[in-house]
Parts: sequence; C-alpha cells; structure tokens
Amino acid sequence: MKIGIIGSGYVGLVTGTCLAHLGHTVTCVDQDKAKIRTLKKGKIPFYEPGLMEMVLENVAAKRLSFTAEISTIVNRCEVLFICVNTPPKPNGGADLSFVGMVAKQIATHLRQYCLIVEKSTVPVETGEWVRQTIKRHIKKDVHFDVASNPEFLREGSAIHDFLQPDRIVIGVSNERAEKIFRKLYSPLKAPMIVTDIKSAELIKHAANSFLALKISYINAVAQICEASGANVEKVADGIGMDRRIGRNFLNAGIGYGGSCFPKDIAAFIAISENLGVPFTLLKEVQRINRTQRDRFVAKIREALWVLKGKKIAVWGLTFKPDTDDVRSSVAVEVVHDLVAEGAEVTVYDPKGMDKAQEFRLIDGAKTAASPLEAAKGAEALIIATEWKSFAAVDLKELKITMHTPLLFDGRNLLDPKTVREFGFIYTSIGRE
Repeated sequence: MKIGIIGSGYVGLVTGTCLAHLGHTVTCVDQDKAKIRTLKKGKIPFYEPGLMEMVLENVAAKRLSFTAEISTIVNRCEVLFICVNTPPKPNGGADLSFVGMVAKQIATHLRQYCLIVEKSTVPVETGEWVRQTIKRHIKKDVHFDVASNPEFLREGSAIHDFLQPDRIVIGVSNERAEKIFRKLYSPLKAPMIVTDIKSAELIKHAANSFLALKISYINAVAQICEASGANVEKVADGIGMDRRIGRNFLNAGIGYGGSCFPKDIAAFIAISENLGVPFTLLKEVQRINRTQRDRFVAKIREALWVLKGKKIAVWGLTFKPDTDDVRSSVAVEVVHDLVAEGAEVTVYDPKGMDKAQEFRLIDGAKTAASPLEAAKGAEALIIATEWKSFAAVDLKELKITMHTPLLFDGRNLLDPKTVREFGFIYTSIGRE
C-alpha cells in the first residue's frame, strides 16, 4: 500500500519506517526542512536502538522516502497518518493547532478517497473535529474517512513494540476503513481491537494513565516500606505475581517522566474536567510523582547537611535508558534542584548529553565523558537513570575515585548488599 506519514518526529518516523519494513511504500513528510535534509542524508534526529539501520535499509529498497511538501503525497496515498506534535497547554490540555493545520492542508489538496488516521495522542472527540475541518475545506464530492489508530511505542523498544504489538487498536466509522486497516497490518500477528473512534482515542490516554498510576502506587508503597523497614522489591514481587496485576511498572524509583506520561495524564485530567467528570485520582498520581523526587533530594540534603559547595555526581539525564530523550526527565529535575541549592554538579549520560546541552537543560552543571570521570572527587553520587552500563562500573575503582563513598540509587539499580560490601554508604528507594 502507499502510505503517507505527516510529521517525522519520534512516532512518525518509527511508524513510517516499520510500515516500510512490512512492505508498504511510505513517504514521510515534515515542514521542518532541516529535519528532512538530515533524514535524506541517512541520519535520524534522535536515538532509538535499531532504527537507523532500518531506515537505511528501507531507503535503499526504495520503500521509504522523505519530503517537506505535503501537497506531493496527499493524492498518491491510500492512507495518511497524522503524527504531529500535540504539546501541552498551560492548563494541561493538548494543543491541537498542528493537527488542525494538517487537517486543513489535507483538505486543500485532496482529490480522491483517502483514509486519514489520527496517530498522535489526541483528546477524545478530536476525530470528529478533524472530520469537520476537512469537510469544511475540501472540494465537493470527494469522499474520505477519518479513523483513530493510537500508538503504544516505548522509547528504547519502539521497533519491537510496533512489529510485535500486544494489540492493534483501530477506531473506525465504517467497514471500508476497517478493511483498509486489516490490509495495512496483515503481516502482523496481533489481535486487532475494532471500535468507534471516540473509544480508540480514550484507550491511549486511559492506558498511559493506568501505567503511571501503577508507578505512583508502588512509589507510595515504597514510602511505607521505608517507614516500616520492609523491602519494596519483595512487596512488588508478591503483588506482581498475581496475574490480575502483573509485575511490569511496579518498580519503585524517583518517579516517571518523559514525553508521554506527564503530558498524557495532564491531558486526561483536562479532558475529564471539560466533560464535567473530574478525574481526581490522577491528580493524586501527579502529586505522588512530584513528592517522590522531593523526598529523594531531601535524603541527599540530610546526608550532606548543606548542599551548597558540595561536589555531587549525577549518572543519567534521560527519563529512561536506551533513549536520548531528556524531555520532562526526573533526572534533569534532580540536577536542577541540586544546582539551585548551590551544589557543584557533574553529569554523565550515555546518550542524553547532547540533547540536554542543546536544550540548555543542564546549565550550571559540568559534564563528564564517562561515569568515573563524573564521580572523580565527588562527595556523593546519584544514579538517576537505570542504564545497564552503570551497573557494570567497577565498584572498587569507583570508591577510590570518589572523595566520600555516598551513593544514592534513585532507580534501585544496584544490589544493596554488594554495594555496602565495597564500603559505600548506600541509599535506595524503599529498601534498607
């Protein structure tokens, strides 16, 4: 099939590349001409394991191409995916201005039937709004359908998630649109949930909010574990073995971040309030997430007494491992807290350094070329992102490198007994 991807950011590029891998002919569009030039040179603007190789492979096979002109693809494609950014507004609601602009552009150029798909995470009822916008600006007697096909891609494992999904959710208004989706995704062996457009739109926000709820729940349990002397990991194992609950997303730490959970939860709260049914439970999820970081920084402050002038190393800037995404990263927020109190902070991250510097997220902190360089002379070390490479660092050498062997593990990456045997004063989350 001939597919158009409008918006070549994270979701758009991964979606387009994987669809090309399935055998479709895909053109990715983006109004950012510099980004398109970068893609045409065989480079991608972010880090995602395996994506670079897959892009190059499909470009070479002439199944994947890039352009800055939306007008060149609208009437060549059977399906158009809208994958543009939906940033949060001050009230937490989603800014749909990019979606609206794209809908109008599609309408202006459309001359034959096309299935227009919301792939971006959007509030419920957006599909109807897109349909009305296109209908208002389109030429007469041109038929089209609007559908919802939310993405469930995890940064760091996006290719696996696309090609081996738990489920494929489609929201359609007629059988014609459903048949197109079934043809499009026929190479994938995954259950397809067919529903109305509004239900499909809600599924994405509801799913992400529930996962964030699990994280905040186990972090609240971790606070109780610290107060009582219990071990949150053992508690999580016991909870997670219940098949009704599951172990995933029950890892205590300093809170969730990234480009999805904070934005989607805020948007879902705004959606519920606009509909007159406030989702107050999610406000508590947000509160627990905020206080978890505050409690962690308080532990550091208590151990060092005064943070001003103290040399502190921070390992990790990205919101999770295997990505270079530093957006809404709790690790970055911890750095901000320490710098604000006058600490001399040195940071290291395997993939996130360039993005953090590009967006000026670590102003006031020094950077290092390796974990040990960051820890040199440090009076405390913080693990803020659970990169596997941090767990592989030689603890004996690390202790010699540091001025004081204070280690604060915000992601419960290391084994407490092992670390303490090397002479570290070790603090983690919900574990003695």
